[in-house]
Amino acid sequence: MKIALAQLNFHIGNFELNEKKILTSIEEAKTNNADLIVFSELAVCGYPPRDFLEFPDFINRCNKVLENIKEASGGIGVIVGAPTVNPVPEGKDLFNSAYLIADGEIIGTAHKALLPTYDIFDEYRYFEPVETFKVIEFKGKKIALTVCEDIWNIGNDNPLYETCPMDELVKQSPDLMINISASPFSADHAQDRLDIVLENVNRYQLPMFYCNQVGAHTEVVFDGGSVVANAKGKIVQELSYFKEEIRYFDLNEVEQYNDTDQLQEKDRIALIHDAIVLGIKDYFGKLGFTKAILGLSGGIDSAVTLALAAEALGAENVLSVMMPSQFSSDHSVNDSEQMCENLGSPVKKIAIQPAYEAFLSMLNPHFEGKPFNVAEENIQARSRGLILMALSNKHGYILLNTSNKSEAAVGYGTLYGDMCGGLSVIGDVYKVDVYRLAEYCNRNKAIIPQHIITKPPSAELRPNQKDSDSLPDYDILDEILFQYIEKRQGPNELVAMGYDEALVSRILKLVNRSEYKRYQTPPMIRVSNKAFGMGRRMPIVAKYLG
Repeated sequence: MKIALAQLNFHIGNFELNEKKILTSIEEAKTNNADLIVFSELAVCGYPPRDFLEFPDFINRCNKVLENIKEASGGIGVIVGAPTVNPVPEGKDLFNSAYLIADGEIIGTAHKALLPTYDIFDEYRYFEPVETFKVIEFKGKKIALTVCEDIWNIGNDNPLYETCPMDELVKQSPDLMINISASPFSADHAQDRLDIVLENVNRYQLPMFYCNQVGAHTEVVFDGGSVVANAKGKIVQELSYFKEEIRYFDLNEVEQYNDTDQLQEKDRIALIHDAIVLGIKDYFGKLGFTKAILGLSGGIDSAVTLALAAEALGAENVLSVMMPSQFSSDHSVNDSEQMCENLGSPVKKIAIQPAYEAFLSMLNPHFEGKPFNVAEENIQARSRGLILMALSNKHGYILLNTSNKSEAAVGYGTLYGDMCGGLSVIGDVYKVDVYRLAEYCNRNKAIIPQHIITKPPSAELRPNQKDSDSLPDYDILDEILFQYIEKRQGPNELVAMGYDEALVSRILKLVNRSEYKRYQTPPMIRVSNKAFGMGRRMPIVAKYLG
């Protein structure tokens, strides 16, 4: 049997585009004499469709695409993901399904059993979990067909679910496993995926064909990395990351494969870079926008954001706006100009001092003689935000937010100022990794001036200001934040690790008290396994360490 894995970039709700990609791939697979082509989870409508699934018209359009796939399936088997109406009144209205279609007929259907309802996932909101399992026969082979999460509840000391679908399917003596997935990217997930595939093939002594989605949907990035492994526990091939492609595999050759070469270790920063570039590209492309705007301060965060956006959209399509104040250093302006020259990217310079002084003139009678503090600092940030949004509105550009995860965590940013924007590019990247991204962006040629990378970070909202005036060093801050946010370690655990108790208390209070700010930020491209936004749901009004 010759099997094609079609790792494609679908667009949620764009049925015409999705259908075209599927049908074109089917014809290509036929030309290459494939017996079976495999697409990813909910490929027909794109994943995750979320509350679109509650619209009957949305489901009807999914069904129309399935009908057209049936018509195109002469001489080939097609495995494709789509929602299915649950005929039983009790329970949820839909199943998350994998169809095997051939010669105009549905040969078999596998409904998803394990419905993730954690982090960014909320599948039990929409789907009914299946409780019965049946292999599907095709061309003399018994296929154990599963959907994404169904292969992950294996060999776990603390299993999340009561059922292991493959434990049930293996009782029916399948010849191979096929899993269709929409498994999102995080910087450490690539190895997890390989580990779970190998755990399955070693446990069941069956080859596995694992097809993952690629592409970005708002803040969630899917990296592809589809995998084929044989029953000997060998990874036969891993498809590209962050790219669409179709590859073909002969089942007999897969089984005979015995190469001992190890897969090349992946560079974590390179993966984050590629994920963000794809995230920007798809956010703009799928919304129909082409131009971006950002405030370029001369600091590391806006410089990295510009470099990533220029790679994603083309440097000519990213407008940088320098907005110096009386507190801005000359080198910040010069560094920004140099970077735009390095990229060949357009830049404007609009001084904010006239606006700042006008606001102070209006507000000073109402400030009642109180000393300079964060109020005056925030007027500067909000003046910049107003300028950027005005240019965005006038010219139809999308404003890119340049805040990093460390700042977002502790509230080191100004609402309606530097926190505004349509998309947060590095909002899930800690400051120490922003510096690593800067070095990576410069790997082939100097794009970001070295002085931007080496100078102490500063918001430049008052004379001689440095981030270290308000925050601990980022290498310490980021490790505490990582342990608290990603690892869910509380204050006692952090102190036991050796961190100063007063510092831990201060940082955790800042994180919790800043939740109201994060509720009002743009979507952040997700590159970690615990990003701010839909994957981390915290109450604003609460008292925990606060």
